[in-house]
Amino acid sequence: MVSSKAAAVAVTDLVQEFKMGDITVVALRSVSFEIDKGEFVCLFGPSGSGKSTLLNLIGGLDRFISGRIVVEGQDIGGLDERQLARYRREQVGFIFQSYNLIPTLTARQNVEIPLMFAGVGAALRREKAETALKAVGLERRQSHRPSELSGGEQQRVSVARALINTPSVVLADEPTGNLDTVTSKGILDLLKDTCRKMRQTFIVVSHDPEVAKYADKVLCLRDGELEKPRKRMVGERVS
Repeated sequence: MVSSKAAAVAVTDLVQEFKMGDITVVALRSVSFEIDKGEFVCLFGPSGSGKSTLLNLIGGLDRFISGRIVVEGQDIGGLDERQLARYRREQVGFIFQSYNLIPTLTARQNVEIPLMFAGVGAALRREKAETALKAVGLERRQSHRPSELSGGEQQRVSVARALINTPSVVLADEPTGNLDTVTSKGILDLLKDTCRKMRQTFIVVSHDPEVAKYADKVLCLRDGELEKPRKRMVGERVS
């Protein structure tokens, strides 16, 4: 597969394996695809299909066995640990199903965390965090701690935190998995709207067909193998 210069994310012949005692488990089998800048993509498939593994590799959280991942023209397989940390900090935003908020910090302080690692001063951190929380509709909840927020509000805080550094790629692992239907729709509307307005590339992992309906492109994984990538037709059901 020849990587397109226009692709925001290009994955070529990606293989990932794990050792479980004497057994080698192949999580990904020669996976290849491209995602254009500004696309909202769903990695769709059942549990154990390799979705989260693939997301972690694109995010630079794990090393892969073989293949290639190029994000915004950068081959992340060739980065050392320090370069990978910078890549995660500056180019990638992460949204998790479990929110991953620090319980002792306020909403604003949780959103500020990526800016702290980037060395941004306290006054500017506060200003940027307040702006980010306003963008997700939580300007009046910024002084509340996670235990004082609903699940949907906590996820909105995690979205604000993921977007605070204006990353080129946003990775979301089952972002609506712990939310009710109405709240889930609100979060998905927010993510899709942000994708369109900011021209950021969103990759969302899910096994929920309702999430896949929001995608510009659905990449279906089964047993570590990728079905042929295709554009989702309006109104089409994903099975």
